[in-house]
Amino acid sequence: MANTLTEEILSAARAAEPQALREIYESLAPALLAYLAGKGCDDPEALTQDVFLTVFGKLDSITGGVRGLRTFAFSVAHARMVDDTRRRERQPVLTQFHSHADARVSASAEDAALGAGTGVAALLAGLSPRQQEVLLLRIVADLSIEESARIMGSTAGAVKQLQNRALKTLRDRLEREEELNDERIA
Repeated sequence: MANTLTEEILSAARAAEPQALREIYESLAPALLAYLAGKGCDDPEALTQDVFLTVFGKLDSITGGVRGLRTFAFSVAHARMVDDTRRRERQPVLTQFHSHADARVSASAEDAALGAGTGVAALLAGLSPRQQEVLLLRIVADLSIEESARIMGSTAGAVKQLQNRALKTLRDRLEREEELNDERIA
């Protein structure tokens, strides 16, 4: 987080002080954007802005202080992600054919050397949607197990187990990739 939120900042934001609202935005926006991008939303920036419109409109009714604010913001982000997914399922996007985007063509040596396919989305590929969700909420959003469980509609025990399985899957995959790289080098 760029800056640390305090109860004083939250109180000032409830009084509609612009600097306090800016501090809340600057503190939460990067994690919210990463969460929405990690979930594959079409326009994570627009959804992040939409989340803040809702959060700022509800500041007076948020309980639990700063942690309650974070939990509420990620609950709203989760709801926007679900809405985005449903919208995309109802209205498939038609695109023109672009020969350079044709998946039947091998990647160039430059693309391979520059590490095409890196980043959060590539790292989460191969995990179940629930495993991706728990890692995004716990690691990217920095929410507690209980807060993540509330957002996911699950129990704290189930979230712990899901997180452990997801991390084990990632660790195993990275170890296999490292072994393959070692074999290629040898």
